[in-house]
Order: sequence, then structure tokens, then C-alpha cells
Amino acid sequence: MNEAETRAEHIDPALKAAGWGVVEGSRVLRESQCVIAPGRLQGNGQRARAEIADYVLVYRNTKLAVIEAKAWDKPHTEGVGQAKQYAAKLAVRFTYATNGQKIYAIDMETGAEGDVAAFPGPEELWARTYAKANAWRDRFASVPFEDKGGMWQGRYYQDIAIQRVLDAIAEGRDRILLTLATGTGKTFIAFQLAWKLFHSRWNLTDWKSEEEPTRRPRVLFLADRNNLADQAYNAFTAFPEDALVRIAPDEIRRRGRVPKNGSIFFTIFQTFMSGPGETPYFGDYPPDFFDFIVIDECHRGGAKDESSWREILEYFKPAVQLGLTATPKRSSNADTYAYFGEPVYSYSLKEGINDGFLTPFKVRQFATTIDDYTYTPDDAVVEGEVLPGKRYTESEFNRVIVIPEREAYRVGRFMELIDQREKTLVFCATQEHALLVRDLINQTKTSTDPMYCVRVTANDGERGNQHLRDFQDNEKTIPTILTTSQKLSTGVDARNVRNIVLMRPINSMIEFKQIIGRGTRLYDGKDFFTVYDFVKAHHHFSDPEWDGEPIDPEPPRPRPIGGNDDPVSPGEPKPVEPRPVKIQVKLADGKARQIQSMMATTFWSADGKPMSAAQFLESLFGTLPEFFKDEEQLREIWSEPATRKALLTGLGEKGFGRDALAEMQKTIEAEDSDLFDVLAYVAYATPPIARADRAVWAKAAMYTKYPSNRQLDFLEFVLGHYVEQGVDELGLDKLPPLLRLKYNAIADATVDLGTPEQIRSLFVGFQKHLYRSPD
Repeated sequence: MNEAETRAEHIDPALKAAGWGVVEGSRVLRESQCVIAPGRLQGNGQRARAEIADYVLVYRNTKLAVIEAKAWDKPHTEGVGQAKQYAAKLAVRFTYATNGQKIYAIDMETGAEGDVAAFPGPEELWARTYAKANAWRDRFASVPFEDKGGMWQGRYYQDIAIQRVLDAIAEGRDRILLTLATGTGKTFIAFQLAWKLFHSRWNLTDWKSEEEPTRRPRVLFLADRNNLADQAYNAFTAFPEDALVRIAPDEIRRRGRVPKNGSIFFTIFQTFMSGPGETPYFGDYPPDFFDFIVIDECHRGGAKDESSWREILEYFKPAVQLGLTATPKRSSNADTYAYFGEPVYSYSLKEGINDGFLTPFKVRQFATTIDDYTYTPDDAVVEGEVLPGKRYTESEFNRVIVIPEREAYRVGRFMELIDQREKTLVFCATQEHALLVRDLINQTKTSTDPMYCVRVTANDGERGNQHLRDFQDNEKTIPTILTTSQKLSTGVDARNVRNIVLMRPINSMIEFKQIIGRGTRLYDGKDFFTVYDFVKAHHHFSDPEWDGEPIDPEPPRPRPIGGNDDPVSPGEPKPVEPRPVKIQVKLADGKARQIQSMMATTFWSADGKPMSAAQFLESLFGTLPEFFKDEEQLREIWSEPATRKALLTGLGEKGFGRDALAEMQKTIEAEDSDLFDVLAYVAYATPPIARADRAVWAKAAMYTKYPSNRQLDFLEFVLGHYVEQGVDELGLDKLPPLLRLKYNAIADATVDLGTPEQIRSLFVGFQKHLYRSPD
């Protein structure tokens, strides 16, 4: 029996006999319901192999075990490796491998493993997983996730994050932290947590009582920007309308009091810190009013922000407080981690990209002849006072000194390289710089729309917010480019961003991760996004804190029993100094025309680390022997569409995807050659051969092999597409469209070329002539 038959005739009945799908609250998820991760995007709409479990056992809305099935004639332990891999990914304790005859069980916690006679039932597996009883854990588990009628499914890491937070709440933790990369759905997690707490009626008044809880909790979602608070408010629409409350200053002033009737409250720090006189609005609530507080983007960048959110959280000290952050760095935000404690769960940008939940990116690095500047007398000082002999560096441009020709050159450079129809974010040094860059882009653009590029900064107010909303609307193409300074580094949920341009230094790793995160959201047809780096920000990718292990945090604080801790006092405000006049320099005409630049591409290893082209080539050289033993075998593999596709898939899973190979093709100046030539060059130093030359060889061989003029006519048609487009035109998936393009209908093609089997044989067979040795 094959695997499908083994499952249907033996494994499914064994699970049913154990009570799975029979006992109330138990479910067996199969195949399409068990997609753990869809696979990393590799370009051309292709993904690496998806991670799909054969079975996942669910009881009380909780995943408890994974089962990996193999065919009847395979060893029953054949699937142990996959079973352990999937169990580790899903964070379940028990996993099983079986061939329908024997069952091999693994306890991922204790390491115990061996044959068992039968699958455990739902209650038994629950008791093994949770040896210590906890009433609130059971109550939380009884509430199913809200899935909006099956249309809103959580990802595996979101489910784990939610479970870890609920476990921490059930254990009495009052300070909890989640670290998840930008674009991984922190708002979804916050919603499901609120949903579970709301429907289980968990609250601080009753959480230690053995009696039924008396009320629903009061939950506060606290953000630092209105668009984040609004985004969260709109995502919580599954709650009853009267449960949701948006706390806004104008509404408070109109009513003369803060709103208190409701269950889920949304506001921003600035609203809570404002109020009449010296009295902030948050003080109008009793300190124990909120049971659970979610702090979005809980790391704070400046001393003022730090003191603001800390003052609010210290006031609402009795509440269980959950911090959400996108960065694991703990040197510049150590206070945040000291306050919340070690994250109960972390999910990194690297994991998100490799799983296929986030979009990969390319980096274009630029070095220009005017990255720094020293004044010479032939330049004109338009404003301010330049210091003779001083070398002005990147951090001073557009803050201390402005050279419009320099900015115009940079704008012209990236506008030449991007597809000007693609949505793009440009990060500038100041709001004034963003204004200058906006105008330069609009002077350079090919679009005729006057709103093609707009500025979105704090000074642009509601007009800027409307520009941002239009930009985020994937149905709208205008505005296409936004320039900004600080505002768009967080809170921009625009899924179709294809380009990020860095025109100001980024000294904070936190901010760097947030900016890169603007492009990582998935969108149909978006295989990657590109970072255009004019300011050497790419050095952050080599920093261990980019995606590495953070330093050990302080241990989490237990919920205090009585007593008061001293609140953190806000820092003294710094005196405001008058801003100096910016120096503005106009370059001598000859200098402006002679500005030049060099561009380099960054490659990425499978573990998400940056590599130079030379390092990438060396790594690929070391990997290729796993796939073929010599050049002749490579030719055999490449000559057959099915084995060629399998080779490319295998290379992609090792970190050498189609986009990376195409970049290497450019690096070795073989863009007119085949991807075969990249592999042959790397493995055997074989000089690349142009596709047009390969086509000439193939035609010469075809005239003796295929005497039919009609066959030759079709093959020459295919070769023309190959020369123009590349090896993808030779895939079996391209045969039907090529036939339709040539003959209008498949039926017409069969008249000239024979049966579908004969056409396929012709299409596959001629390809070996393309890749024969020239000797």
C-alpha cells in the first residue's frame, strides 16, 4: 500500500479507535490543514518546499501532537526526523512516526522515545502534556479562537505566542513580553488574547477565586500613534460593538469625563499623558481599573517616551501588562526588557523570511564621489558659513550642510533603477530634506500625475495622514512614492512596498529593523523588495544584534503582594537651544556633472547572514557536490525539465534561490547565458556560453534528428523564446502556453506535431542538444 492507502485503511481507524474525532473537543487535522509554513519565496512566484505535517492532534482547541505517516512497506521510524522537526516547530510535546503497522513515540520534553502499542486518547494526551492542573488554563482552552467563519486562521508561531501568554497569565505572571518581527501579526495575537480573556471572563478580581468569575475583563490597547490604535480598533470588530471604546481627547472634552463603560479600550500614550492643567487623563481611572494592558511597540526610543509610558504603566501597576516589540536588541532598550522580563516567545525576521511569512529583500549599496565633502573656493556658499578644510560627513548632510546637486544625483540614481510604478518609501534626514527629495523625485519622474510623490511627516498633519492612507490602499497607485524623515519607520501597514531608499544614517538597530520591516509584508506577486542604501546602513546586517542572540535579560518580576514600588521618575527636560543656520552650498558646474557612484549587491546565506559576492560564490562551490558529481552529470540533470526543476528547488532550500543565482549571473557577466553556465562556472570554471550560441548548436543537431519541417519550425520557435527569456521557457509548465502562442489552440498543434505524448517527448528530447559539450 502507498502512503495514502496506509493512512486511510490503518492510521485513520487507529486514531478513531483512540477517540480522536470521537471524543468531544478532539479533532484530527490532516494535510491541507497542517501547513506549518508555506516555504521561503524564491522569485518568479516560486517557493521553497512547504513544511506540512501529515496529522496534528487537537484537543480543547490546543495542538497536542504531530504524526508523520509513511507507506506500509517503509520502516515505521522512517518519518522520525520529520516528526521531531514539526513537533519542535509547533512547540508540542509529543510526536509519532508510523507505517500503519507499528507506532514510534517521542517525548520532546524528556527525550524518551520508543515503540508503543497504540495512540493515546485525547484525555490521556492532555494529562501527559499538562501534568499539573490549572483551572484558568482549562478555562482559556475551552474558548476557541475567533476565525471569522474559517476565514481568519492563525499561523503556527501566532498560536504558540498566544498560548505562552495565556500560560503566563494562568501562572500569575504580571509582566509579559513577546518579541516578534515587524509584519508577523502582533495585532492578530493581541486580538485573540483579548478574545480568550473576554469569553473566559478572566479578571484580576476573580482570578484566584474558585467561584465562577463575576465580570468580563477590562483590556487596554496602548499604542504610540493614532494609526496604530485605529488599526487595532478596526481589527477587533468581532467583539460586540458596545464592548469597544476608542479613547480620544476630543471625546473626553466633549463629555467632560473619560469613558469607562466597555471592555476593550484603545488609546495612545499622548492622549493619556494629556489633560487639563497638570492632570493627565489616565489619572481619572482608578489604578486597578484595567485588568490587562497590551503595550504595542513597547520599546521606547527616547527619554521622554520612556518616562511617558513608564509613568502610565506604573500607575496601572495592578494590571497584567503585555509588551509587544519587534526587536530583540537589549543594549539600547535594556530598561524595557528589565521591566517586562524575558520574552515568553520570540519569532525573528530571519524565521519569518525562511518560513515564507515575510518577503525576502535585496540590498543595493552605493558609494559616490560626494559621500563626504570638503569646501573648495570654486563652490558657492549660498547661505551660512562653511568651515574651510573641514570634511563634512553623512551625519551632517541635510542637518548642518545642504548640497542640492548631491541629493539630485542620488535621486536620479535610484529613479533610474527602480520600476517607477512600484510603491516606494524614502527615508530622509529631516522634514526639510524630505521636502527637497519629494520635489526632486517629481522633477525626475516619468509619471504625469502631480501627486506621484508626496511628503508624509509630522508637519504634514492630516493631509499627510490622508496621503499615507491612499498609499496603503492597494487599489490605488497614487501616491506612488512617500518621502519622510521619522514618521514612517513604524506603523505603516502597506503590503505592496517594493522599494525602501535610505538617504539618512540610521544609528539605532531598533529603528533599522523597523524600517526594513516596512517592506517585509506579503503581497500577491511580490517575491522580494529592494533596499537602496546610500548611507552605508548595510553594516547593521553584519551586527550580531541584527538577528542574533540577545543578552540575558533580568528575571521576570512576580506579582507583588501588597506594598508599593517607587515609580520611575521622568528625566529632566533638556533646554532648547536655537537652531543654527544650515550651510547651503552650490557646487561648481564641473563638479556637479562629474559625480559618480558604484553599486554593489549583498547576497544572503540560508541562515540570513549577509555575504559578499565572493563569499556567496565560495559557499555555492562547497554546496554543489551534494547535487552532482561531475560536469557530465550536471548536463544530464539540466537537460531534463523535471530533474532541472528538482535541482533548482534543492539549491533554493540550501539558500541559493533563483534570484540569488540571477544576481550571480550578473556578477560573472553572464546575463546572456543560461543558469546552467553559472553552475558550471562555479563548479568547474567552465566559461559561460551565450544562449544564442547554444541555440545555434541545437539547430544544427536538430536538422539531422528531426527531419519534419513542422517539428523544426516549432522547435525554432521555442528556441527563440529561450534566447530571449532564458531557461524558464523550457519548463514543462511553459509547453501549453507556447503551443497556444504558436498554434492558437492545442488541437491545432496536434495536427502538426502528433499526440500530446509525442509533443512532450519532442519538447523534452531536443533540450539535450542545448547542453551538450562543445567538444
